[in-house]
Amino acid sequence: MMMKIFRFKHQDRSHYGLLKEEKLYPLEGSIFRNFKVKKKGIPIREVSILLPIKPSKIVAVGLNYKNHAMERGKTIPEEPLIFLKPSSAVIGPQDIIIYPRMAKRVDYEGELAVIIKKKTHLLRNDEDVDAHVLGYTCFNDITARNLQEKDGQFTRAKSFDTFAAVGPCIAMDIDPTELRIKTFLNGKLKQSASTKNLIFPVPFLIKFISEIMTLYPGDIISTGTPAGVGPMFPGDRVDIQIEGIGTLSNTVMKVH
Repeated sequence: MMMKIFRFKHQDRSHYGLLKEEKLYPLEGSIFRNFKVKKKGIPIREVSILLPIKPSKIVAVGLNYKNHAMERGKTIPEEPLIFLKPSSAVIGPQDIIIYPRMAKRVDYEGELAVIIKKKTHLLRNDEDVDAHVLGYTCFNDITARNLQEKDGQFTRAKSFDTFAAVGPCIAMDIDPTELRIKTFLNGKLKQSASTKNLIFPVPFLIKFISEIMTLYPGDIISTGTPAGVGPMFPGDRVDIQIEGIGTLSNTVMKVH
């Protein structure tokens, strides 16, 4: 049975809850350990869905689909190309993506994200990676493309506040090896791919990253975007839809 855990607000209190037939059943205990599910559910229409997790860091992977590397005119990497996004960039479902003053082009990048379950460091090749995964969610690796090209590296372009949209839930007990991922801009399909086309699959990424840095409960690994990235403008709506997880929706706004 697939489990979807949402973080939500109800009567001015935030909770985690398990979704069953349009009701959220609040959880007792930590989502990272053994939790109990309360017997009384709350209709999902009566709650506000919140950011599902607050990571200490986001480790993102660049050029992890061949067709995206080709559209960017880049060679296929021999090892995962990783970079960090700050926790200050994180927003949740329906939150606003702010178009920065210094950006001339801001792109959407729909991705599958992994949420880490427990402290993960120097995993051996024979270790069970699944034991270190809490679940999966949708991710928008928002990028100020003109600044990425100007700087020649990723930090400024990918670190603005609101440039890491996450949600809508944590989908547990799903197989990440062949999930359909789609991105829509104002209702028009822009990206469509399968995670079976990842150059470096999820278990490899977790082991590789664990050799570089310690991952903590709630940390996010975003696994890369397929071809079809493109610009968003103030007023646009972007929807990232992943099979078995759901849809992450955000709109873009300019600050004056």
